[in-house]
Amino acid sequence: MKLLSFRFEGEERFGPKVKKEEAVWDVLAIQQELEVLPSFPQKLVEGVSEGMEFVEQMRKLIEAAGKSEHPEQFKLSFSDIEWLAPITRTPKNIICVGKNYADHAKEMGAEAPVEMVVFTKTPSTIVGDEATVSVHSDLTEAYDYEGELAIVVGKAGKKIPKQMAYDYVFGYTIANDLTARDLQTKHQQYFLGKSLEGSCPMGPYLVTKDEIPQSQNLSVVTKVNDEVRQNGNTENMIRRVDDIISEVSKYIALEPGDVILTGTPAGVGKGFNPPKFLKAGDTVKVSIESIGTLVTHLS
Repeated sequence: MKLLSFRFEGEERFGPKVKKEEAVWDVLAIQQELEVLPSFPQKLVEGVSEGMEFVEQMRKLIEAAGKSEHPEQFKLSFSDIEWLAPITRTPKNIICVGKNYADHAKEMGAEAPVEMVVFTKTPSTIVGDEATVSVHSDLTEAYDYEGELAIVVGKAGKKIPKQMAYDYVFGYTIANDLTARDLQTKHQQYFLGKSLEGSCPMGPYLVTKDEIPQSQNLSVVTKVNDEVRQNGNTENMIRRVDDIISEVSKYIALEPGDVILTGTPAGVGKGFNPPKFLKAGDTVKVSIESIGTLVTHLS
């Protein structure tokens, strides 16, 4: 199921994409009008913790809407909504894995790391599809893009065995890990350079894991102003999804709604000679197979 969060008439809502239509089912409106279920989550992040039971609840709501006298009243056109990130606020900092593709590590002048590189971004960096974000020219002269597959955690766990890791995945989305390269160097760590306002676009959809059974064979393509910059595949990740979940959970407890960025393939702006950093007026599109395309405008 492809899920999205959005704002309509000033209210934050969510729902599944209507199949073969550029529209979303307003499941909160269906529940309010038809009272199909005894109770239903009011935010997508709340439903994630219920796993596939949450998906079944939405299917029941859609079925009831389809049988109602006016099913169209429960559909909202994409042109009438403001897209939000599927998970609009994570329970803790966004967890990110660095240098997880050997070709990207090489273009950054480094060897593939022996130990997993982990850093975080603040939840306040999250914005949705089609957002316009600043290049922060007052703070950085080296703002860069990183298209990445993002894991959305579905249930709480710590010290998760690798063979059980996928049980803790609710689904996947796309992230663009916007980064101020010069601030990374200046501060000798990643946090500030990774946490500028609007530096974590996510979306457009959160796709449930049942629709992406092979998360380690997805194309990842990033375009800047329609020029292909990154053209990779998740099969080339050094640490795979199950490795990441198992390793991270050794040290911190994962919670429903946590988002983990899995690293970026080669082709970032810093990797070119001369570098191709972002500037005001640029548009970045990150496309991942089976999920969609995340669009971000720079100002």
